[in-house]
Amino acid sequence: MPPDIVALDFDGVICDGLVEYFQTAWKAYCRIWNPTPQTPPRGLAERFYPLRPVVETGWEMPVLLRSLLLGSTDEEILSDWQAIAHQRIEVEAINSKVFAQAVDGVRDEWIQSDVEDWLTQHSFYPGVLNRLQHLFSDNIETFIISTKEGRFIQRLLRQNQIDMPQNRIYGKEVRQPKHETLRQLTTKFQTEHGRLPTIHFVEDRLKTLYSVESQPDLGHVSLYLADWGYNTEGERTAAREHSRIRPISLETFAQDNEFWSTDSE
Repeated sequence: MPPDIVALDFDGVICDGLVEYFQTAWKAYCRIWNPTPQTPPRGLAERFYPLRPVVETGWEMPVLLRSLLLGSTDEEILSDWQAIAHQRIEVEAINSKVFAQAVDGVRDEWIQSDVEDWLTQHSFYPGVLNRLQHLFSDNIETFIISTKEGRFIQRLLRQNQIDMPQNRIYGKEVRQPKHETLRQLTTKFQTEHGRLPTIHFVEDRLKTLYSVESQPDLGHVSLYLADWGYNTEGERTAAREHSRIRPISLETFAQDNEFWSTDSE
């Protein structure tokens, strides 16, 4: 049976923003360390992309590049990134707020000067836009819950002929944890229909799913880890071993004939 509500993360589930992440991180790196030349070394982007899942907040991105350029191995970063990141900012004697301001400043200036160019740095995972269209045509209440600004989500979707109402997009401007948004969707549905909804929540960050799982009143929410998104093999293994969180592949997610057979079943 289809769920009453499908809630989807955006970056790492619907949209692939790795190209934009790297370019923003490199420009922020240049502002802080002013390297010569100011073009990224060959191969740096290719190392950054698979390591992007370790980044929890934006300030860490230029620090990740700094760590790579100073000799940290991929294996070290995957196994102990938070310790490496905080040790790096101590050694550099730079507050994390400085990195955050550099990242935000680069992105804001890029958007203000050439928003079309910024938007073109994003792409959509194969099959997801078609899946969205089928969700809409099947009259399933579909929401996006993201840390990206809602206006950019809507614009990216519209560029690809997906017209999603603004009130179905909960972006960065909402300024609340995703579990609180799921709680609000539950309350609204209960008010309108007099019962708890069935909800499928697809997210690529395992910590976010843990946060939802820890809420006693959200036991009716089915939790899926998008294994094509920004997560590591260790996190995917943890999801497979979890009693409630189910890993799901892009191929499975994109299928329109079921909700959803999971890869662990």
